[in-house]
Amino acid sequence: MKNSQERTLVIFKPDSVQRGIVGEILSRFEKAGFKIVGAKMLKPDYDHYFKHYEDIGKMVSRRGKKVFDITLEMMNEGPVIAFVLEGVEVVAMVRKMVGTTEPKSALPGTIRGDYAHMSFAHADKHEVGIPNILHASGDVEEAKAEISHWFSEEELFDYETVHEKFTQKRKSHKKS
Repeated sequence: MKNSQERTLVIFKPDSVQRGIVGEILSRFEKAGFKIVGAKMLKPDYDHYFKHYEDIGKMVSRRGKKVFDITLEMMNEGPVIAFVLEGVEVVAMVRKMVGTTEPKSALPGTIRGDYAHMSFAHADKHEVGIPNILHASGDVEEAKAEISHWFSEEELFDYETVHEKFTQKRKSHKKS
């Protein structure tokens, strides 16, 4: 991985997998010039999600045990697809493309704004998780921790794509 590159974790949640919109959404990341360097479908157990949402994400600490339990219940409704994307400032760019956590507040044009609409109030009233399509790492440090939790080094690949010339342009310093 080049020095200016970052990696981020994206998890397509059970709602996006079951709706059959993973490919459509993944193509948005590829069209933006991000490279897939790891991918797999799995159904993690409680301990795996606990490490992801609490040990790394501090969900219980930030939002409470009830929200954590509801989230885990929702995440166990089916398999998920985890991807590692690579690119220049990929963590912030993916977060921008994804939109805010609450789909109702996500702007049109963002993934959550285009594919989801539930509000926190509705989810809270019915004690359900927010079907907000996917998870994306919150910052560079969180991305590193999440990627190492979900993927081994052997599951991540380094290769060059055709579009890197245009999406990761660097000034060449040729000697005359």
